[in-house]
Amino acid sequence: MALVLASSSPIRRAMLDAAGVGHEVVPARIDETAIKARLSDPGETALELAKAKALEVSPPRADDWVVGSDSVVSVGPRLFDKPADRAQAADHLRFFSGKQMQLTSAVALAHGGTVNWSHCETARLQVRELSDAFIQTYLNAEWPDVSYCVGVFKIEGRGVQLFSSIEGDHFTIQGMPLLALLGALRDRGVIAA
Repeated sequence: MALVLASSSPIRRAMLDAAGVGHEVVPARIDETAIKARLSDPGETALELAKAKALEVSPPRADDWVVGSDSVVSVGPRLFDKPADRAQAADHLRFFSGKQMQLTSAVALAHGGTVNWSHCETARLQVRELSDAFIQTYLNAEWPDVSYCVGVFKIEGRGVQLFSSIEGDHFTIQGMPLLALLGALRDRGVIAA
């Protein structure tokens, strides 16, 4: 029995590594666009993406526990994807400026080809007013490292400068509700209790 992370996210790998949780990485190959096209609620979207990732990797690894995880950023009713390029990243940051961003992260555990457990958490981040000069300086320093981040930031780095206040769990903001996942792994005997 092994724990498998169905994600290519270096942040999620680093989170499990830092927590001392041994795992393998097998990135899931799912059509995220199709899932996002049929859903509009951030929580439902993040959960469906997390479940789809876990299930896509689970069947050939029936004895293993597979972790799927995803995050969705929304401002009002609008959901955001990872920026396609630096210009779009700047556009996203301009749009976020002065608004409250909702970051919803979900995680799912699959075993034997079925989802055994799932969990979703939301954090609220108040983006301060961002000047164009700040946006360019920020992207000069952070691009392309934030190109795979849906909110165009890493909270553990300079991304913290985007915000005037934050409500929510730090791990959820990083991209995976880690404390809930660790509890679920302990409950199932995957890691020591």
